Amino acid sequence: MRLGVVGMMPADFRDLTAAHLAAIADLKLTGAASHAPIAGLGDVTSSQCSIVRSTIEEAGMDFVQFGLGFSQCLFDPDAAVTTPLHEGIGRGIEVAAELQAHYCLIRTGSISPRGSYSASSDNHRPECRDRLVQSLRTIADKAEAAGVIMVIETHLLTIMDSPETNAAVLADVGSDRMRVVMDCCNHFQAVHQVYDSRARLDQIFRYMGPIAGCGHLKDAAVRDGFVSHIDEEVPGEGDLDLGYLLQLWQKLDADAYMLLEHLPNEKYPLAAKNTHRIAAEAGVEIH
Repeated sequence: MRLGVVGMMPADFRDLTAAHLAAIADLKLTGAASHAPIAGLGDVTSSQCSIVRSTIEEAGMDFVQFGLGFSQCLFDPDAAVTTPLHEGIGRGIEVAAELQAHYCLIRTGSISPRGSYSASSDNHRPECRDRLVQSLRTIADKAEAAGVIMVIETHLLTIMDSPETNAAVLADVGSDRMRVVMDCCNHFQAVHQVYDSRARLDQIFRYMGPIAGCGHLKDAAVRDGFVSHIDEEVPGEGDLDLGYLLQLWQKLDADAYMLLEHLPNEKYPLAAKNTHRIAAEAGVEIH
């Protein structure tokens, strides 16, 4: 398998330098990733993308993921919301193609006004699912034309709330250019699943493995408090059997990327060190 990071990069991907990539390489990571709000992508030029692409190539690294930032919901019932959203994502796909990013990441959003990853019972109405499939199909058409692979960040609090739902939605979309992120940490729904993580990981990989693009590697830890609390944790510092997770990932695709994420920059050295140790103990080669 291969290992990279979502982090340690400048806020604006156009400000990328060799020094940023050298710091990533020092952690024995070979992949980088950036995010950008879709609202500003109209100002990005082909020349700027070419410079970023060359900087990454000269460092011998891969641009694994280009994430698109937006607050709108893909299945909003108002076309005045979704039409410009699709246009913005379309521009993001064009930029991802020019950057030669392996994947272009999007989120589904939520009907909740509190944010994209906020729970709402309204998210799970049949008409919302229908609108989501239609919206993803529109995005897939653009991705197919541009030769870009999309990955959706799914989560137990969103409309794509389980491995089974992920598989069913993408089956309805019907495009190999539309996949999901293998972010296992996002789909531990109960404490017993964390404590018996191999069984849950088997279930996650059974449904999401065939539709996965890149992966995100995080640990999970059960915390005290009422009713239950499962928090993200630095890989190797939580309760999940990450060695087993990496074995499953290696078996799925020996060249596929897992990306460390959701950490302050000062914690990535520990995350990388732990992941390399866990992989070695599990007999998984990181190259």
